[in-house]
Amino acid sequence: MSLDLDAYLNRIGFAGDLAPTRATLDAIAAHHTAAIPFENLDPFRGVTNRLDLESLQAKLVRGGRGGYCFEHGLLLRAALREIGFSVTGLAARVLWGSADLDALTARTHMLLLVDLGDERRVIDTGFGGMTLTGTLRLEHDTEQPTPLEPFRLVDLDGDWAMQALVGGRWRTTYRFDLHPQHAVDYEPTNWYLCTWPQSKFVTTLMAARATADRRYALAGRRLTVHHLDGRTERHELADGDELRVVLERDFRIDTSALPGLDEAFAKLDR
Repeated sequence: MSLDLDAYLNRIGFAGDLAPTRATLDAIAAHHTAAIPFENLDPFRGVTNRLDLESLQAKLVRGGRGGYCFEHGLLLRAALREIGFSVTGLAARVLWGSADLDALTARTHMLLLVDLGDERRVIDTGFGGMTLTGTLRLEHDTEQPTPLEPFRLVDLDGDWAMQALVGGRWRTTYRFDLHPQHAVDYEPTNWYLCTWPQSKFVTTLMAARATADRRYALAGRRLTVHHLDGRTERHELADGDELRVVLERDFRIDTSALPGLDEAFAKLDR
């Protein structure tokens, strides 16, 4: 199965130059993150995410849905390769929310490294509420602007650590090395995250989307909107009807054909 590049570009609303350059890469990152949300509605309602290219296109491109890191990363990798980029899949250990940078977490996140010839850049459209909306040059200790927050990459015991400047301080999202990963390498972790009863992707409703001036994040019934000017809005959603409205309106997720979603919403009341 090959990628329908035109359908993907139409899905993300990109009609610019397709030369494999940094400008194209940055533009695709911004368009992808604004159009295709992060969400876990499948594992949350007991459905295992499928990572084959046809399933990814059916869900994220034609189905009006989003997904989590493996889905975003594998779809984006296919699109970038079709355009002509040299792309390597990588794996990361998530540290977001941890005060211990030495915490040994599993490699549960996917990101991409793109070789442009004169430089290598990191692109990652699937890290939820703090996903990159641009790309980062692979170099240490350089504050780099993105369409939203500044980011940087620092050395962490020989690994690369990604950090975002949030609320005036640098916060680490994850650490990674440059060992290439293949599609088959992501399958066991994907199954584990979709099926382990204590996985947050199974127990907690999550969604995120970034636009040019704000980030939307949904955790359970709490909707948070972080504005580029520093303002934050928080809303507690009362029931499944409000959740559906927010998922459709703010996260642009088509919830019309998702069996078991109302029953899954009921888990949030337990």
